[in-house]
Amino acid sequence: MIILGIDPGVATVGFGLIRTSCGRQDMIRCGVISTPPDRKLSDRLAQIHNDLIELIDMFSPDVIAIEELFFNTNHKTGIAVAHARGVILLAGVEKGIPMYEYTPLQVKQAVAGYGRADKKQVMDMVKRLLRLNDVAKPDDASDALAIAICHARFAGSIMNQHNGEAKCSTI
Repeated sequence: MIILGIDPGVATVGFGLIRTSCGRQDMIRCGVISTPPDRKLSDRLAQIHNDLIELIDMFSPDVIAIEELFFNTNHKTGIAVAHARGVILLAGVEKGIPMYEYTPLQVKQAVAGYGRADKKQVMDMVKRLLRLNDVAKPDDASDALAIAICHARFAGSIMNQHNGEAKCSTI
């Protein structure tokens, strides 16, 4: 199964593609979709959508895993990221790809074994789990790989099996 992990944003959308088979995950590619800050939000959203469609067409993922929004203090930034998540979800639906959402806590728990792990711990575990020589850069790409790993671990969980078949659902 090929999983496309997405760390949503407006300026930078992280993506990570992994292949999972028999409990082993291998990185296919990771990177970011960047949008110029001097462009209108609508143009930036269109670019995210178009670039994501191109990425989907290029790698044909079986599923997309995306991080749920987490509002901390800056609600204005959160609203812009919500817009970006919307066009990302739309791209997946347009391509008929199942979409799964995970909270930051779930991602950290699945990757580092601790829901309050810091960013460095998660990035180091992504490196180890995917047997990479270096931590994936930039951070948004590493975060996207963590989201993909989270889905791989959840989808392969015995607790998620139903009649011998993996039955994932949006968390």
